Amino acid sequence: MDAQSPFEALPAGPVRRLFESISQHDLGGMVACFAEDYVNETPIHPDRSFTGREQVRKNWSTILAGLRDLQPYVVRATTAPDGMVWVEWGQRGTRPDGVPVALAGVSIFTLDADAIAAVRFYLEPVERESGDVNANVHSIVGQIPATAAAGSASAASDAGASNASGDPAGGGRP
Repeated sequence: MDAQSPFEALPAGPVRRLFESISQHDLGGMVACFAEDYVNETPIHPDRSFTGREQVRKNWSTILAGLRDLQPYVVRATTAPDGMVWVEWGQRGTRPDGVPVALAGVSIFTLDADAIAAVRFYLEPVERESGDVNANVHSIVGQIPATAAAGSASAASDAGASNASGDPAGGGRP
């Protein structure tokens, strides 16, 4: 392994070359890491999946133009017995309007010869203010958190007391 590389956790080959090319903002080097018929699967956002390295070129051209200080980082990587390379990674950069951008996630690379044949892509924007775990779980199952539900029940009870007519519109007004 190259001790000088910040990507030494990555195995030698196309995945490491990809990360080095991203770091150097080398669009041609990045695209060269992919097979012509490369398949990108994005399970969390299926409509974003695509085939072909020309879309890789288009995506990275836009990213590099919009995030001129973009830098990738690798948290950890491993090669599975079937040869797939799993990488926990992220990217940081700044948009032209000064807004910082951070993405983090996992990508699972399938290799064919000396090229990336496919990737299952799970890289998402980091949300600094996305709500706590309880609010998230409740939103997934379509429930109002208990504290909010208790507040709503209390408000409904108060509304019912002032609406003796039983009319949900509020007091039986014409």
